[in-house]
Amino acid sequence: MKNTLISKNVTVNGHRTSLRLEQENWDALNDICKAEGLSVHEVCSMVEIQRSGGSRTSSVRTFILTYFRTAAAQAGELGSGVAATLLPRSKRA
Repeated sequence: MKNTLISKNVTVNGHRTSLRLEQENWDALNDICKAEGLSVHEVCSMVEIQRSGGSRTSSVRTFILTYFRTAAAQAGELGSGVAATLLPRSKRA
């Protein structure tokens, strides 16, 4: 997995700003927007309204994580052992 940050402009509550996220997070945010029928700007504005401390970027990352954790829990997928499909096997000593 690459860890390159990509800056994109978003409009949050009528104010133009930028977010620096990894491509995987941009992809996840776009998936959320598509599933919810909202724009990136609308989702980021909703996250901003709920933000209590921390950076805007951190709040968006936390939202993405919480969204997919909630979806996985509702689908009964938490605890089904998917990490092995995402991470290389470590060598056991």
